[in-house]
Amino acid sequence: MVSTEQYRRALQAAVREYQLLSDQRRDLDARLAQLAQTIGTLNRLCGIAPTVEWGLTGACRVVLKGAGRAMTPIEVRERLAAIGFDLDKYSNSLAAIHTVLKRLHEAGEVIFVERSSGKFACEWRPSVRPVYMTEAQLVAHLASEAEADAAPRRKTRK
Repeated sequence: MVSTEQYRRALQAAVREYQLLSDQRRDLDARLAQLAQTIGTLNRLCGIAPTVEWGLTGACRVVLKGAGRAMTPIEVRERLAAIGFDLDKYSNSLAAIHTVLKRLHEAGEVIFVERSSGKFACEWRPSVRPVYMTEAQLVAHLASEAEADAAPRRKTRK
């Protein structure tokens, strides 16, 4: 017969492995985004036309994932142009990028953060992972969150 303690150890092992794999996936996603940007730039520099046409949403995702920081819509547009994404098909590319970023925000894929200049930027939101905590860890975590809530933090736009 399996004891409750054995179930707990199995649960802890599964959670640790899940967290490790989630971290590895996040790192792989970031590297894939960087490589996609590199390939796009090198294709453009070599005069090679892409064989698979990117959509604006997918291209914005790649740019934001690879950036590792929050980007304004103008910075996203500049990065898209730098990697060879054809923005000429949009009569107002910046408005199209704003729309995509708003939809990504509504889908929970990006968050809006306020920069020191007062302008808002978009930041890729890493995937959420479940975490198993003991009661003592939970109490400590809630106490640290209460301290963080009391401290000033970045404003987010809805």
